[in-house]
Formats: sequence, C-alpha cells, structure tokens
Amino acid sequence: MDITTMGIREQRDLLDRHEISVKELTECYLNRIETYDPALQSYITVTKEQAYQDAEAAQKKIDDGTAAPLCGIPLAIKDNICTDGVRTTCASKMLEDFIPPYNATVMEKLNAQNAVMLGKTSMDEFAMGGSTQTSAFAKTKNPFGKDCVPGGSSGGSAACVSASLATAALGSDTGGSIRQPSAFCGVTGLKPTYGRVSRYGLIAFASSLDQIGPIAKSPYDCALLLNAIAGYDPHDGTVSKKPVEDYTAKIGKDIKGMKIALPEEFFGEGIDDSIRNAVMEAAKTYEKMGATLVSCNMPSLKYAVAAYYLIASAEASSNLSRYDGIKYGHRSKVGENFNELICNSRSEGFGSEVKRRILLGNYALSSGYYDAYYGKAMALRQKISAEYAAIFEKCDVMLTPTTPTVAYHIHENISDPVKMYQADICTVTANIAALPSLSTPCGYDEAGMPIGMSLTGRQFDEATILQVADAFSQQFTLRTPSLSL
Repeated sequence: MDITTMGIREQRDLLDRHEISVKELTECYLNRIETYDPALQSYITVTKEQAYQDAEAAQKKIDDGTAAPLCGIPLAIKDNICTDGVRTTCASKMLEDFIPPYNATVMEKLNAQNAVMLGKTSMDEFAMGGSTQTSAFAKTKNPFGKDCVPGGSSGGSAACVSASLATAALGSDTGGSIRQPSAFCGVTGLKPTYGRVSRYGLIAFASSLDQIGPIAKSPYDCALLLNAIAGYDPHDGTVSKKPVEDYTAKIGKDIKGMKIALPEEFFGEGIDDSIRNAVMEAAKTYEKMGATLVSCNMPSLKYAVAAYYLIASAEASSNLSRYDGIKYGHRSKVGENFNELICNSRSEGFGSEVKRRILLGNYALSSGYYDAYYGKAMALRQKISAEYAAIFEKCDVMLTPTTPTVAYHIHENISDPVKMYQADICTVTANIAALPSLSTPCGYDEAGMPIGMSLTGRQFDEATILQVADAFSQQFTLRTPSLSL
C-alpha cells in the first residue's frame, strides 16, 4: 500500500483510525522528495524541520479527537505565497533572500487546520510564464515525461502532486496558471471566483486577475482545500463577504438535467485533434449521465489573449515598480548614483520574461497609447463578461479544452514568447470575467501525456463545477506517472 498515491479523503481515514501517524505519513513524502525531486525540481525550498513540527502538532489534535479535515495532510505551497520565517522567492533573483515576517491569509487558514507544509514549490518567475522554465532556481520537469514542461506558472505545485511528492498543493492563477499545469501533469486544479479566496500575502502579479486555488488528485480534494482557504478577510479589500458553503455538499449528486455549454470557438483551429476528441468524448459521457449539451458561441475569444496580456502586463508593470533595490528586492553592488543603482538592481534581479512584460505594460499605459491599447482591452473585458453571462442564462456550466496541446518539449516554445502567449487561449477568459474554472484529466494522447478539460461556472458557483467534474472523474481511470531517477 503506497499511501503517497492516496488523496486527502483516504489519508484522513487512515490517520483518524490511527493506522498511520502524521509523522510516518510526512516521512513518506520527505523520503520521496529526497529521492525523486533532484531530477524533477518541483520544490525550491523543502521545509523538513517545520514539517516534523507541524506533524507533531497535528498528531496531538488527532489523538485528542479534534482533527480538522486537513489536519496532518502534507501540502506544498507555491513560492509566491508568503510563509512566516520561510524563504519566499517568487522564483526570482530579485527576492532570492526574502523571508516574510508574516503569513498569507491562506497559510493562517491552513495552519488553523494543522496541515503539514512540506515546502515551497517552483514556478515561473513572478508567475509570468506557462512552462516553469523561467524560474531562477528550479526548472521543473513534467512527471509524465521529463523532456517536457509541467506547464506554468504553478508548474512546481502541479508536478509535485502528480508525482506524489505532496498530497495536494496551493497555486495561483492569473490567466490559467493553476489549470494549465494541472492539465499538463494529469491532476485537478481549481481557480476560484475572483474574491472567493483572500490574496493577502500573495505576491502580486496582476491584482485584478490573481487568485489562489488548490491543486489535487481529485475534484473532491480540491473542494476540501477550498473549504479551508475560502472566505472573508479584512486584510484584502477585494475579497467577498459572501458566506463560504460546503463545496463537497453537491459532490456525488446526479447531474441529470444539467445543461453543459460547448462554445464552438474553443474547439476550432489551433486545438490538437487529440485534445478535441478527448473533450468531446467527455461531453458524450456527460450526455449519457443525463446532461444536455448546448452548442454556443463566444465571438470575442479571438481577442482574449491580446486583451489579457495588455491588462496583466499593465498591472504587473505597476506592481513590480516597487522592486528597485532600495525599498525592496535585490540590490546591485554596481552603481555610482541613484539612477544607476536602480537600473542595475532591476537588470540583475529580473529575468527576461519579467522585463518583457514590464516593458509591454509601461508601453500600454504610456501617454498617447493608453486609450488605444489598455482602454480597449478593458472594454473587451466587459464584452467577454457579457458573453459569459448570456451563456449562463441558458446553461449551468461550460465545457472546453484546458490547453490547445499536450505538454510540449522543454525547448520547444521558450524562444517564441508570442507562441507561448497564444497557448493561454483556453484559460484567460475565466480570469478576465472573474469566473470559477476547473481543469481535470479527461484522457491521454498516444504518447501517454495527459489531456485536461475545463469546466467554468457562474460566479461563486464552485460547488456546481466541482460536482460536474467529480461525476466525470468517477468514470475516468487516472494514471500515475512512472518516476525514474
């Protein structure tokens, strides 16, 4: 019995029945990390000592009979989520030595349930990228094929869950950064509604798009994690006061009579046949369960990537202006005056993709170009939201591919940023419209690489997309990657 391949529900049962201790479970993961992660590179920092301390505290709760749902469950945390006393780098030399003096709100919520933190996972630098190859410290590999990318920017979190180096993980999603790597690595990832989870302590990329969410081996496990991290936080002015429901409550209920939208644009040119066929087969499975498939249109999709990168880069250029080597971040040892110090600090601290997006954002916001670019992108944001609203007047959820292709070779798209940006076509609209969206495995291509499908729902209706995703997962056989040293 390999307990590291189990989900939260199964591990919870073993822990509560005292068939295994939290320390034993934690050791199993730490041993696997020590064995396999040097090749996989899913972690930037492994917090071994803290994991044992967390395990000891969790065991006391279990022994007292007061264990919360995540008590003793070993989790991994994306390295842009602040952890008190533990290095948080954003996978950037700019924050290489940054040790936060406080916890992000999601960490406080996980600590309240006595979860065990195994470490901080790798990511694209400042969450900018779709490959986890822009990380300054750990360029993560895909567990299903180590010559392929794990996706990004939460590639480390998705890879470590896929490879059973953590039971589940937290990631962040600005334009698909939870869902795309989940699809590439054959796991389930959920981007909640914007404002459902506090962003306090999440190092900002694009503040109107960023959202923290769970990555796990099943929709049910994602629901358990969302139960823990969702809710109001006075530290975050954008978080919703809407009460947190039990996101596991609908799971297992019949989906007969539900209407599932299939927007034609998401299945057109640019989507690989293997992806299209797998998602359509999933749609037929839903139809057999009693759901009704509804064809629809989203004409603005062809402009979505352009709008997203203008909005995200504009916000990133503003958010990252604080890292000047004086107030925050890496300070250069070269510079004879104030301007030279700032210029050298930012040149040395930021990688090429971050610099590219800062330049794009500054250009879009500059005098004479604001209305032509940023203004039009914001107008398109409203149009995309309206198109979603029209679809959800008739349908309960939307089903689409998560990615146009399966995970690509590590060196394939790195030198072509535009091609890399276009790969976000299936995910960015959910962020633009502030909707909840989930990716879950629905097939494998001829080479055995995972294929993901996305379910998107109405605002704050995470429970329904989790219900629909779980219904399919009960009919689907999930594969475990074969790791080699």
